[in-house]
Amino acid sequence: MTTPADRAAPAGLRAEARIVAAADGKGGTALPVLAGAGPFALRRLRPAGPEARVALVGAMSAPLGGDRLGLTVRVEDGAALRFTTTAATLALPGRTGAPATYDVRIQLGEGATLRWLPEPLISARGSDLRTSIRVDLAPTARLVLREEQILGRAGEEPGRLTARLTIHRAGRPLFDQELGYGPGTPGWDGGAVLGGHRAVGQLLVVDPAFTACPVRARPVGPTAALTPLAGPGAVLSAVAPDGLRLRKLLETDDFGAAERIWAA
Repeated sequence: MTTPADRAAPAGLRAEARIVAAADGKGGTALPVLAGAGPFALRRLRPAGPEARVALVGAMSAPLGGDRLGLTVRVEDGAALRFTTTAATLALPGRTGAPATYDVRIQLGEGATLRWLPEPLISARGSDLRTSIRVDLAPTARLVLREEQILGRAGEEPGRLTARLTIHRAGRPLFDQELGYGPGTPGWDGGAVLGGHRAVGQLLVVDPAFTACPVRARPVGPTAALTPLAGPGAVLSAVAPDGLRLRKLLETDDFGAAERIWAA
């Protein structure tokens, strides 16, 4: 039944997708659940060793203002998954001016491995997007997560973007960061934040092996830094003039090769 609140809510797309990866008992990973709707078209790719691979294909323009998008991922005990997208995600303004939301919830079981390597998110002029990624890791799980944001297309000002990334390991907080950019966000383009750059990103790695061999904090060129976490993990953060140079910063350092460590 439609309520007055429903009728008053701004128009927008509601869509959710689910991925479940599970060990197949033969040394590989099966995908018993791969379900998407609206802009979420999930495709199985050829597996690589024990790792299942999934690509998200954008089936329609999204997120637009007013959209409510959600993606839930569960990698069960002993499974391995690599997630990618076939193109950048483009945030665009909608008809009503209402903000869009895109929420990702990820759960990793014991001995599970996830490489989360989507293409960048582009914040187009006039858009208003609020994203959140929440990852819950078992103590022996491993994670590589890349996040890249491009603020505006070529020659245009960005929209408004708020992005929160939260990592919990064994039920305890490991990383919790919220960043905001664009119109109405104080100081986002100042020297203490972006300093005029229009691409920002990070590569975050969590691995129990870091307990014995922690990462050393250090600068990586003039606009990137590697920082250990208060736990078995580290994050490489960078800003750059554009997406191409941002990707190079995240990949050229030795730590930046971490997403290739578990390919075999």
